[in-house]
Amino acid sequence: MQGSNLLQPPATDALARFREGFGQRFIVTVDTEEEFDWDAPLDRRRHSTLTLPALRKFQQFCEGFGVVPIYLLDYPVADSPDTVAAIGDAVDAGRAEVGVQLHPWVSPPFDEDVSEFNSYAGNLPYELEREKFARLHRRIDRAFGQAPRIYRAGRYGLGPRTAEILAEFGMAIDTSVRARFDYSSAGGPNYREHPLHPYWAGGEHALLELPLTTVYWGPLRQMGNVIYPHLWRAPQVRGVLARAGLLERIPLTPEGITAEEALRGVDIAIDEGLPVLVFSFHSPSLAPGHTPYVRSEADLGALYDWWRTLFAHLAHRGVRPTHVADILSSVVLA
Repeated sequence: MQGSNLLQPPATDALARFREGFGQRFIVTVDTEEEFDWDAPLDRRRHSTLTLPALRKFQQFCEGFGVVPIYLLDYPVADSPDTVAAIGDAVDAGRAEVGVQLHPWVSPPFDEDVSEFNSYAGNLPYELEREKFARLHRRIDRAFGQAPRIYRAGRYGLGPRTAEILAEFGMAIDTSVRARFDYSSAGGPNYREHPLHPYWAGGEHALLELPLTTVYWGPLRQMGNVIYPHLWRAPQVRGVLARAGLLERIPLTPEGITAEEALRGVDIAIDEGLPVLVFSFHSPSLAPGHTPYVRSEADLGALYDWWRTLFAHLAHRGVRPTHVADILSSVVLA
């Protein structure tokens, strides 16, 4: 993996292929993390893990639809016995999978200043990014008795040498690339030109990138990557374009995206032949009062209804759930 830079869009011949019969699938990834005040500056000490027991209900819900959720754990979550109590049996039985999510500001060693720039792990010195990853990887392995194989950088904060770290620890999949989004104004990565289609990082077919799924919808969607970068300072213009049905950016998440919007996004992704649709959301949304998206029991009910609607539509469209082990056994290596 020497020289592989996940910040750079891949070459056109790097797109991954899957075995015949794989069809189109979807995964559900859960950014499984501590609760903190989303409106306050980042703080190493001011957080909690009160919502971890709510993972059990979500796990049972997913099992009812044959979905194997992928829980991407950060350090406070991996370090809490409540996590294993909630999903440990499901992980042991293969009904759930765990991966790594690195929030550097709450991951030891604490050798950097807490700042927005340093909240993107890839901005840290290589040795520090590696050591934080190593300790978190080891903690998850010890908690669940199995080494994780999928990674997401917190805040999607990959760095130029993150692929080297992932290769060293035997990680098979990265899912940090949030295609169609640009975080460079805050010191983070720019993924605007990255593809939605899974691709190989580097030439060894050792690390598979599964970008989070975000599509443009509307008559202007083919120009989305040209238009949207000019609108990030003008959210009211984005709203006008969306309400007029001209251009809308739709990430596949229940957080801030209605079911109707998500259904449009799913249909576009399916019709464009995307082999793996990647859904995501934050675990604190599984209990009221911890994220801007779920403030009440009614909001929580709406979140579960969102998933019911999406799962039913995906089944209707013939898109089946998949998971890490299935993807790795289905991707073509040559």
